[in-house]
Amino acid sequence: SFKMATMVRLKKDVPPIVDECYERKNEAEAARANEFRAIVRIQAWFRGQRVRAYIRHLNYCASKMQARFRGFLGRKFSRLLVKNSVFIMKMNHYNAMATKVQKIWRGYYTRKYISNYYSRKRYLEGLQVKNEIVRNELEEYAEQQEMIEQRKREMAEKKLKDDHAAKTHYLVSTEVIPGIYNSPFLPYPSEKEYLLRSTRPRSHKIVEPKEPEFDATSKSYSLPKHKPLPPIGPKPQGPFRDAVEVQAQRYKPFQPSLRVATNYLSVEEAREAMKAEEWVNRINDNTFQPFSRRDRDYEPLLHTTSQFGHLPYGTNYFREEKIDKHVVQQSFQSVVAPIPILEKLNDTYSQGQV
Repeated sequence: SFKMATMVRLKKDVPPIVDECYERKNEAEAARANEFRAIVRIQAWFRGQRVRAYIRHLNYCASKMQARFRGFLGRKFSRLLVKNSVFIMKMNHYNAMATKVQKIWRGYYTRKYISNYYSRKRYLEGLQVKNEIVRNELEEYAEQQEMIEQRKREMAEKKLKDDHAAKTHYLVSTEVIPGIYNSPFLPYPSEKEYLLRSTRPRSHKIVEPKEPEFDATSKSYSLPKHKPLPPIGPKPQGPFRDAVEVQAQRYKPFQPSLRVATNYLSVEEAREAMKAEEWVNRINDNTFQPFSRRDRDYEPLLHTTSQFGHLPYGTNYFREEKIDKHVVQQSFQSVVAPIPILEKLNDTYSQGQV
């Protein structure tokens, strides 16, 4: 209200030109906000257009760069593909030509040296002639073998007939009494009668002393074994001992002397056994040395023998490893050479690494 009153008072005192200026000023103040919003919108639109144009320009440049690079890669890949295709085509052509050359050469070599028609024909003709000769020889050999077998059969039959005739020689006819095979009612004797006349009767066998035989197992000569005599039934009368007692006394085993019963090297073996037993039972393997000797070898302790520090014996590990103090990072490897004597036994042994 104070402000309105002041304005009314000032308005009454101000001339008309000033009043018009005030009115214009008020209108300008009233339109200031609309103009500001319009200006902000115009600036926003312009800046948006400029940024979008710049982004379109960047996208266009990126697309151009990508297109150029992709075209370069495509042309490079296509050149490589064409190069590989040409190489494969050349290799296929060279392989085909090499195959054809090999085929021609193998055909020529086979026809000239392996499958020569004329040499093969001559070979077959000679083989046919040789076959006829071999077949004729085989037929002759078969006839000879058949004749030999026939002769053997005839000889076996003749032997059987001779044996039977010798066994039945008592049936031969005499001048006084005719035999069964020489009937007086027939004009001539039978074949069996002639066979009995031509053979000799069997005689008693004479046992000849046999020669000693060679035994392959014992590599010595031994006399053939005779059949044992029949056992004596009752005990013979007189001061005779039992046969079993006499045999036991006759085949009584030998009683070797002490020198023969014991081993010749028994003393040395007993000494070696005593030394071995003493070595097992003793506590210290070192030989006895007097206390006055001062040049004994120094025996390091367990905790001072390693160069890697303290050894936690009895815990997790027997040696504490420090990889950073190793001279070489790689672990030690020893290659064992194969044993030549084992390779001769048709066994395979690979080289082991520790």
